[in-house]
Amino acid sequence: MAEHNDLGKLGEELAADYLQKNGYAILQTNWMYLKAEIDIIAQKGNVLAIVEVKTRSSLDFGLPQDFVNPKKIQHLVKAVNEYVTQNDVEADVRFDIISVFKNGKNYEIDHIEDAFYHF
Repeated sequence: MAEHNDLGKLGEELAADYLQKNGYAILQTNWMYLKAEIDIIAQKGNVLAIVEVKTRSSLDFGLPQDFVNPKKIQHLVKAVNEYVTQNDVEADVRFDIISVFKNGKNYEIDHIEDAFYHF
């Protein structure tokens, strides 16, 4: 596996651990629907958090969260609608981004709740 794939997988694992430590139940990871993949589906109380994880080892090209574009959002919304329908979920849906930045030997995690809205 390429090094950037390893870093991305590690970022998703760190994000899931972070969410669990903050009271979220992880319902699914890497859930696929058509062209969309939801990195993490988590729940805390009556909130279903749809989490996009972006991991970077350098900020030279911008912040990790800057890479969630309108097309990606459109795919996520379709996938979430399908997930909610398939699983008969009755919860408030929120879209979050967790950015994981490798800073030397440490990883910095930034959890952005309500990062974007679907329309």
